[in-house]
Amino acid sequence: MNRDLKELENKIGYVFKNRELLENAMRHSSYANETKKKLKDNERLEFLGDAVLELSSSEFIFNNYPGMPEGDMTKLRASIVCEPTLAQCAAVIELGSFLRLGKGEEQTGGRFRDSIVSDAMEALIGAIYLDGGFANAKEFVNRFILNDIENKKLFYDSKTILQEIVQSSFKGQPMSYQLVREEGPDHDKTFVMQLFIGDRGFEEGSGRTKKSAEQQAAYRTIITLKGQAK
Repeated sequence: MNRDLKELENKIGYVFKNRELLENAMRHSSYANETKKKLKDNERLEFLGDAVLELSSSEFIFNNYPGMPEGDMTKLRASIVCEPTLAQCAAVIELGSFLRLGKGEEQTGGRFRDSIVSDAMEALIGAIYLDGGFANAKEFVNRFILNDIENKKLFYDSKTILQEIVQSSFKGQPMSYQLVREEGPDHDKTFVMQLFIGDRGFEEGSGRTKKSAEQQAAYRTIITLKGQAK
């Protein structure tokens, strides 16, 4: 179901002067291709938003981590702007529920697919930049993406961190990932992987690649294990 975009404006605390930019940002190519009208999809806005996000996150890291070496800065930025992280940020504002999707994408779960909602997040940043300038776009990025940085670093390094936890707390039991299912069309497939420690199954993760799905499963398992340790 497509929610009213006024709700989205309320959620993000920004009201568009040019409403077409917001509508464009929420319009997936599958929807644009199915309509008889010549509608723009959100791919060009996504391109622009990606650049705005990279600059905003680079400036944030430069100013807030004055002693951090360049290589570590690059790694931290990658953890902030990667697809699974952006999809998590999009989930906070329920961005998927505002998307305009074609029937095929709707039926195959595209509204909740990391690749689609993370692209829409970047398109939204691009739309805000065009509508209100860099300051407003930067404010949105700071509020909804450049928060909880330590948790995003944990997510980015989750497979390595979990391997260390398994070695110390599970007596070196083998850790493995198993494919649970595949979703979506061949050109935009989502993989669902489950993590196992020994024979015991833990959390599932999803992503555009098996590697990103494994990363999400590892992150969720770390959170589960931390909760059990309390």
